Amino acid sequence: MSSAKKKLFVVITHGLDHELSSVGFTIANGGITSGLSVDVFLTSSAVDLVRKRAADATQAHPLEPLKNLINDLQGRGGRIYACTPCVKARGYEQEDLLDDVIITGASVLHDAILEGAATLSF
Repeated sequence: MSSAKKKLFVVITHGLDHELSSVGFTIANGGITSGLSVDVFLTSSAVDLVRKRAADATQAHPLEPLKNLINDLQGRGGRIYACTPCVKARGYEQEDLLDDVIITGASVLHDAILEGAATLSF
């Protein structure tokens, strides 16, 4: 068996108004806890989740506050990617987003899948 960590990419399409955004980050953090290498790709209205201060007051009970889920993922080495066209469509620039969020196209996701990453979508 390979000693490389198995990769999980969580794709989130829902924004602040839907509990699935919190569920996606909860599952992503659980993957890290389980020993997976986990990254998140945000598309559509999900890019709103990483706009500075946007998630500060969002919580889908009984889950942790969304801000904590995002901080936990980043603090444990998970990367967050935001879809370039989705970011541009909302008029956001890099400075509008949380630190370390990477604006990129879907090729980062495709490359991970080609390398054997599992994916989950929310």
